[in-house]
Amino acid sequence: MTDRDDTRARLRIQAADVEAVNAFLSDPDNPFVNSLLDVVDKYGGVETINRTADEAGKLEGRLERLREERSPYLAGVEWLAEQRDAGAFVPLSEYRRAVLAEAGSADAAAGQATDPAAVDEAHAVTLEISALQFFPWLMAEAQQAIEARELMPGRFIRERNMAEQSKPGGDLLAVCAAMQVIGASHVESLDTRGIDGANLMVGLETIAGYFGGIGEPNEHVLRWVDEYLHYFTEFGVREVLNFNIGTILAAFVLRKLGVRNEFKISVFLGVDNPWSVLWLLVGARLLGGEGGATSLSGINFSNSVDSDTLRAASAAREALGLRSEVRFEHHVTEAYKSIVRQPYERRSEVVEIAAEVPNISAEHEGGDPDVEAGRKHRSDILDYFISENVIEAAGAMEALQRNYLDKHAALNHTAADLIRAGIGIRAAALLHE
Repeated sequence: MTDRDDTRARLRIQAADVEAVNAFLSDPDNPFVNSLLDVVDKYGGVETINRTADEAGKLEGRLERLREERSPYLAGVEWLAEQRDAGAFVPLSEYRRAVLAEAGSADAAAGQATDPAAVDEAHAVTLEISALQFFPWLMAEAQQAIEARELMPGRFIRERNMAEQSKPGGDLLAVCAAMQVIGASHVESLDTRGIDGANLMVGLETIAGYFGGIGEPNEHVLRWVDEYLHYFTEFGVREVLNFNIGTILAAFVLRKLGVRNEFKISVFLGVDNPWSVLWLLVGARLLGGEGGATSLSGINFSNSVDSDTLRAASAAREALGLRSEVRFEHHVTEAYKSIVRQPYERRSEVVEIAAEVPNISAEHEGGDPDVEAGRKHRSDILDYFISENVIEAAGAMEALQRNYLDKHAALNHTAADLIRAGIGIRAAALLHE
């Protein structure tokens, strides 16, 4: 054995260390687990939570609730289903042919050839958009997609205030139902996220004032769990954003207990190196549920990462057997204001890394920078935290919808580039595939 082998052997976790952790987690006097179990018991225990959440997440039940509430959004959900069933949205095969035909004309002029048959589906990229704040934006996006023969995203991120959108007449149920109708996944963001008065900083300054995750001080981890279980059991909301090491650990423990919860790491956590990814993946593996299941559904990397970061992170994910469980999410575009230096556009990098790293999504949180630069109102990450009544009072809803549709255009730009590179794409499955 070489000196390096001898040194490396010291990294093996000793059985006594594992036993110490197991003994602490299962100790009936463990205050961490007991306080978490108190919250779980408030909702009837693990089996009741899962059964209730499954029932709340059924499409027919959601539609019936929308009818009972006389929701103004029910007609939109039904229209989406009608358009889906009528085949109004462009099939992915047709979209691909149109992109390649256009590329073929350009390649022919340059003396090159385009092979329409070469599609790498093993490395297919999920088309992701952030943030779908209001249901009417989804309707505007769908109408444009039908008319312009464009793709709808396969994954939607939401940063909407939960209390606001879940009240009677709100659009939470409608968005959840619409995602099922179109065959897309979506993520919500809980209100217990550091800007609720928990921190010494006030309001949105909390986001700017924290590095390495937004603060969830003191008892707020348990409040986060409580809020999650409320929306999980009442509305069937399964996947939420997570951006604090305490709430991440609590979410892991929930899954270990048997609750079928899901979360994705937010960009606000600042996962900007392979070591931070490895730490999260180790936690996911050690605190997984039965059969290796994990509540960690995805990791949204910091905007500072590069291709080598994703390659190293992918190797760790592969070694720990989490390739299909944990999606890697990388920003192609970002909000124009309040978060990154502009111009920020990582499309060519994402297309390049997609050929090597499986199970990734291309997230679009801003329009293409050259488009945004010409807008009177440019997308701003802080717009996510403004309430609906303030937006409407300011007459800003149309401008914010325009910003969202610019993200939709950027997403289709990425889809076309991936197709030209021979990479498969994942759009809204029930609309296009």
